[in-house]
Amino acid sequence: MHKDAVARLTQMIGAARRLVPFTGAGISTESGVPDFRSPGGLWTQYRPISFQDFLADSQARRETWRRRFALQDAFGSAKPNIGHKAVAAWIAQGRAPAVITQNVDNLHQDAGVPAEKVIEVHGNTTYAACLSCGRRHEIAWIRPIFEASGDPPACEACGGLLKTATISFGQPMPEAAMRRASALAAECDLFLVLGSSLSVYPAAELPLLARRSGAHLAIVNREPTPADRRAHLVVRGEIGAILDAFVHA
Repeated sequence: MHKDAVARLTQMIGAARRLVPFTGAGISTESGVPDFRSPGGLWTQYRPISFQDFLADSQARRETWRRRFALQDAFGSAKPNIGHKAVAAWIAQGRAPAVITQNVDNLHQDAGVPAEKVIEVHGNTTYAACLSCGRRHEIAWIRPIFEASGDPPACEACGGLLKTATISFGQPMPEAAMRRASALAAECDLFLVLGSSLSVYPAAELPLLARRSGAHLAIVNREPTPADRRAHLVVRGEIGAILDAFVHA
């Protein structure tokens, strides 16, 4: 972590009138939540289950839910870290209108960001939704039924399939969330990437949209990203250490 780069980042954040944070897995790995895509990540251990397989195959649905509860047991106690708290502080201060996140772990909300100011472009794994009628179902209701019967329950309202409210491979992106995210990217003066590899589309287009719209682009990530050459500033290092001053000012 280069002190000059951190100082420049602090200056850019301080000067921003409309800051939009964009967070990826790297902000949550510092809370102990595993990364899916990095070497050694969960997708090197488990083959991802596509949305089409989930719809067509009861065994795929059972395996999806089995993995969900296994991950809950392993990482469900994760707490927000300094990075999450810095984002929450910017939003509480009115410096950022919302946070756009690729994460599904609810840690921004747990850090105090109002749910309506968390734009989840890949959904949320802390609750489920019916794929037919959209009704929300709580994980705490689903789990004992699954563990007793080996199958997830059907929707209480319409009998449809229940799935965590995450976006799987092959599943349509949430249109409303992407519209909000695109609008924020186009209207901000600083787009701040925190812990994203910027390799998953269409979300990875958002920093470039902000750049084309005239915003400054800053990227904080441990590894290089495809957008680094377009950024005004790239900072390598741990997000919590870099943003600590914004929490403990």
